[in-house]
Amino acid sequence: MDHSQSHPNPKQSNPSPPQPPPLHADVEDDDENVKQLNQCSVLYLSLQDCLVKTDRNWKSCQPEVQALKACNERRKK
Repeated sequence: MDHSQSHPNPKQSNPSPPQPPPLHADVEDDDENVKQLNQCSVLYLSLQDCLVKTDRNWKSCQPEVQALKACNERRKK
């Protein structure tokens, strides 16, 4: 009977690296602020998604930036 499998070698066990937080993990903290955006909250979250996907490249997210800006301008009137 082979007993080598019953005692794993500690050197072989690799602890998994810490996982990055899920997308919008901090939204719960900012939830009240996002709710204050009312109809613009969807645009805000869309912008956040874009920034995550593009490694915070604001130039790539200009359509989302402009849409959020326009929504905020409409709310002020």
